Amino acid sequence: MPDPFTIKIFVPDGDPEGLRLIDRMNWTGLGIAFPRSKWPEIRQRSEFIRAGVYILDGFPEDGQQQDDSGASAPPPSLPTVYIGQADGVRDRIDSHYQNKDFWDRGIIFVSTSGGLNRAHVTWLEYALVRRARETGRSHLDNGNTPQEPVLTEAERADTQAFLKEILQILPLVGLRVFEFPRAAATPKTPPVIPPQRETSRESSKELDTVIVPAEIESFEKVFLGEDCWYSIRISGGMLEKIKYVAVYQKAPVSAVTHYAPVDRIEPYGEDGKYKLIFSLKARELPQGKIPLGDAHPVFVMGPKYTTFAKLIAAKTIADLVGAVGWAGKSKAP
Repeated sequence: MPDPFTIKIFVPDGDPEGLRLIDRMNWTGLGIAFPRSKWPEIRQRSEFIRAGVYILDGFPEDGQQQDDSGASAPPPSLPTVYIGQADGVRDRIDSHYQNKDFWDRGIIFVSTSGGLNRAHVTWLEYALVRRARETGRSHLDNGNTPQEPVLTEAERADTQAFLKEILQILPLVGLRVFEFPRAAATPKTPPVIPPQRETSRESSKELDTVIVPAEIESFEKVFLGEDCWYSIRISGGMLEKIKYVAVYQKAPVSAVTHYAPVDRIEPYGEDGKYKLIFSLKARELPQGKIPLGDAHPVFVMGPKYTTFAKLIAAKTIADLVGAVGWAGKSKAP
């Protein structure tokens, strides 16, 4: 079990959304969180002439997001992050303020005792970039992969302790991209129930399946290729109930065609959406597909809930209407 700790946050200008100085007892570091709009106003603070490591995060405009290889990196639900370091962070942030448009928040970590040198902050940059890649919860804007600098055994121990403090502070200012996802629900659905097996009257009424809309390209790449579906909103009361996910392929297919059992549900991105990870590869519905029929196309504009029993018996989407509830709109991957 992690040790309890206390964080002290000082708000110099009285605005909780503005500049925040983050400290904790018996730590030689200081965290500084600020919105991009405040940078011209706060850049003269003395903390910014120190050696430090910094993180910039935000969401680029639609269609302009790229991963660190330069390739297109949908979906936009994941934030874009840039990680950097400098002997004095002010000049670097000045440059990013002029040349990087995606970020709307900065978080800087410096030492209050002057204990961080260039090798230390280079190692922190290296460790944060590596961790961001391992967690997979952001798109890295870094063009280069930093190399691990050589530190003495004592320096490494001290710098690792500093990193631990950073990783404890970041979630408290709303940045979770360095945390490994923790399942919000773990249905661990077993191999799919054969269609011919009868379900009880009670279970047939229990909403346990979410239907998600998908473009054909996303369906093939993600639903079939990655054995998951992400960037979906699920109400809190449904998280523990979802056992299956089915997909509605948009025009020209215009039908529910495949389904999969759900192994676990994890947070996805920073805005309350989720990722459904399958326990088996998706398979076609026993009836082949459930066409749109007479249902209005708006019916399938966003995810919806139904029951597995209804799903495997339906002839048209209209057959699902009585058992389906809104799951909230979501942009497909």
